[in-house]
Amino acid sequence: MKLARRRACVALIATGLLGSVASFAAAPTPPVHNKPHNWVPPAYRIYAQQLADEVMRDNPELLSITLQGTPPGEDKTYTMFAGSFPERIGQASDPDDIMVIDTAITILDPRWNRKDPVRKFIVMMPLEDAQATPIGLAVIVFKNPAGINKSNGEYLAKAQVIVDHLRTRIADKAALFKPAQ
Repeated sequence: MKLARRRACVALIATGLLGSVASFAAAPTPPVHNKPHNWVPPAYRIYAQQLADEVMRDNPELLSITLQGTPPGEDKTYTMFAGSFPERIGQASDPDDIMVIDTAITILDPRWNRKDPVRKFIVMMPLEDAQATPIGLAVIVFKNPAGINKSNGEYLAKAQVIVDHLRTRIADKAALFKPAQ
């Protein structure tokens, strides 16, 4: 049932039928790389970072991955806790990231009419542990070079494979913040 509801939200967002959410997700926002930090990661490399590094290593079609959510002991402190840009770890999550975390919807952002320096396609999906408990968000950014005409569904399917694989590797939310193995 939960999976069917999530797929329905994805379909509505992808087709633009969910007006307020779709336009919120598609609203142009400038890239922000110097956002304030709202969390300080531990001094050691956490398991979530190990997973993010493995995803990048195993998926050369990606520009980046970010794992976000609320760290243990925090309440409503939505932050980037692992990803391919270490300088961004600890930055506050954006409103659309928080929406995915709180509502378990998926957002497809083909970046139409954007002036990004590199063409990309973004998929924002709920991150779950091995028991299918929602624990955060995975932001998966694909390279989208000119002339490669992949459909939204192709990007979504590949992102789902990545998130499903992560799910098999995450015992629970607390495991993400333990020292890397």
